Amino acid sequence: MKKKIYIIALLSIFIDQVTKFIIINTFKPFTGKSIIKNIFELMYVKNTGAAWGILDNNLPILIFISIIALFLLYRYINKEKNITKLMIISYGLLMGGITGNLIDRVFRTYVVDFIHIYIFNYSYPVFNMADIFIVVGIILMLIEVVRGEVNAHKSR
Repeated sequence: MKKKIYIIALLSIFIDQVTKFIIINTFKPFTGKSIIKNIFELMYVKNTGAAWGILDNNLPILIFISIIALFLLYRYINKEKNITKLMIISYGLLMGGITGNLIDRVFRTYVVDFIHIYIFNYSYPVFNMADIFIVVGIILMLIEVVRGEVNAHKSR
């Protein structure tokens, strides 16, 4: 069962790194191509921080946080006895997403971001596949926690 977590993580890392490789070899930094006018574009951005520029140019701290997050996730997975299917997917996506961005930080000193979306005329910060995997992993984890709370409440 836990083997599936690592398969999902490896698949996520592969998808993340291949998409970044394509972007790096297709665009020059800070250039892009509109896919759906005023909604979605591909744009190669070198991100030296975390989400919304948090901890910009603090590479050692960002690497440290990623390693600690992976370590804690790994320890939790190995201690957990009853892992649901939803949590298998969640843990795999989280591990893959965190590792994908960590690879960039270690080998490039920045994270390759390339997905740029406009929502109601708001230019959302540029992100990548690893970021999507992390967000989806967290959402799935929250769904599982809420389901667990609802089931615990029903059994009282």
